[in-house]
Amino acid sequence: MKSLKELYKIGKGPSSSHTMGPYNAAQIFAGKHPDAARFEVTLLGSLAATGKGHMTDLAIMEALSPVAPVEILWRPDVFPPYHPNGMVFKAYAPDGTLREEWTAYSIGGGALSEGEGREMSVSGDIYAMNTLTEIAEWCDANGRSYWEYVDQCEGPEIWNYLQEIWEAMKASVERGLNTEGRLPGPLNLARKASVYHVKALGYQPNLRSRGLVFSYALAVSEENASGGMIVTAPTCGSCGVMPGVLYHLAHGHGFTDTKILHALATAGIVGNVVKQNASISGAEVGCQGEVGVACAMASAAACQLFGGSPYQIEYAAEMGLEHHLGMTCDPICGLVQIPCIERNAFAATRALDSDIYATFSDGKHRISFDHVVEVMKQTGKDLPSLYKETSAGGLALRYERKMQQK
Repeated sequence: MKSLKELYKIGKGPSSSHTMGPYNAAQIFAGKHPDAARFEVTLLGSLAATGKGHMTDLAIMEALSPVAPVEILWRPDVFPPYHPNGMVFKAYAPDGTLREEWTAYSIGGGALSEGEGREMSVSGDIYAMNTLTEIAEWCDANGRSYWEYVDQCEGPEIWNYLQEIWEAMKASVERGLNTEGRLPGPLNLARKASVYHVKALGYQPNLRSRGLVFSYALAVSEENASGGMIVTAPTCGSCGVMPGVLYHLAHGHGFTDTKILHALATAGIVGNVVKQNASISGAEVGCQGEVGVACAMASAAACQLFGGSPYQIEYAAEMGLEHHLGMTCDPICGLVQIPCIERNAFAATRALDSDIYATFSDGKHRISFDHVVEVMKQTGKDLPSLYKETSAGGLALRYERKMQQK
């Protein structure tokens, strides 16, 4: 598995696979052709279907237009066999001749690939074990925790990086809580985080706690929907879950930064296992790979903080993902707003419930996290493309028909 630096990334929303990935690819291509006369970029499959809502074209133009004019072509009818988020870049010389044609894929979380077995990784593989079962057994046999396995594989420099990630997460929560108004796009959706936060403070402790978690997750998801700076955890579309849980636990239970960083490391292992063995791309496996994985990560992080054993932590992660199996990705108008923002808030509270359930147990259960990851991958393959970030079915189609009837 790759470094956690490949999983947790600080960047602008609204989508890691539809905004950050294409921007990164365009930057690479611009760097290879600084004297190009013009560029042509063809967006395929899911990138073309929901690219305008996700500002894919604007991200690509931001990277390429300082070099030369850019033409964007949209082909939502073409789904490459390797991954539905395909991009074909072309650079032309002043005399009109084609200098290079390059195909890249945005495979989730801002990561890029050039095809099967050709992921464009920065770190290379640094983790010897690729399943949570193996890692849990190692922890149990050696009296260690997941975060200690991260420390052993990544080295001490990972903690400075995770501190940056934690600071960015906190900042996104606080910006979101202090920003009001309308989210961009045709839905005219009002921000809710600030109101939820104020209302939560007026309730008794039990409801207050739940309301605050809602407000924190909403704050980050609304920042993402506005193109603000967030952390992929594991993606932009699911970026509110982890900060929502960790910010709540840090402020409500007094956990130190060191404890939070250990929780981030544990959650990172969970996300990495899914990224390695299945997918975190909504365009490939639906929202189960984004919000579902984020819930599993936050479940594990919470269980780590409250002293769960390696097997209880694995159980918490398993529940966080299992109970999101089959979740479709059908954003209305191609925007990361409905149902994405609410899903982040609900997944954050579900993560806390998964922690409590696992903590009450002895950690023994029949279905392993790794088994659920396999099932999620197959379920994603079985889902029709209209339920995988194309806005061609589900809630998106229902909304479109409703608007046409008005």
